[in-house]
Amino acid sequence: MSRNITLTMIKPDAVSKGYTGKIIDHFITNGFKIIAMKKLKLSDTKARSFYAVHKERPFFEDLIKFMTEGPVVAAVLEKENAVESFRETIGATNPADAAEGTVRKLYAENIERNAVHGSDSDENANIEAHFFFSDIEFC
Repeated sequence: MSRNITLTMIKPDAVSKGYTGKIIDHFITNGFKIIAMKKLKLSDTKARSFYAVHKERPFFEDLIKFMTEGPVVAAVLEKENAVESFRETIGATNPADAAEGTVRKLYAENIERNAVHGSDSDENANIEAHFFFSDIEFC
């Protein structure tokens, strides 16, 4: 896939609070096109696989517990310069440091429960998108 994409997950905290629609609208308002989307509940195994890059970090077990506590909404978004633009749209990982009007400033509780995941590079966006979606699901 050579499209300019990023992967996002609306995390269990934001889904359980009913913020899914508002967050998706925020993405669309900021010029992102949704090319794939689904709601699912991550199993422990899937969460560990997705976040394997963090397995040596002290927060890993808490992250897995959090990401498996309820459903998430995974989506592939398309836009020119998608990853960088999306990182600006969602704001800093810690909502206390996030710019006004960003998703995390508006909807996140704290650094651990920060409402959304966003890919950190073009390479990871492609890997992460294919973690959740097959090529046939990209529209």
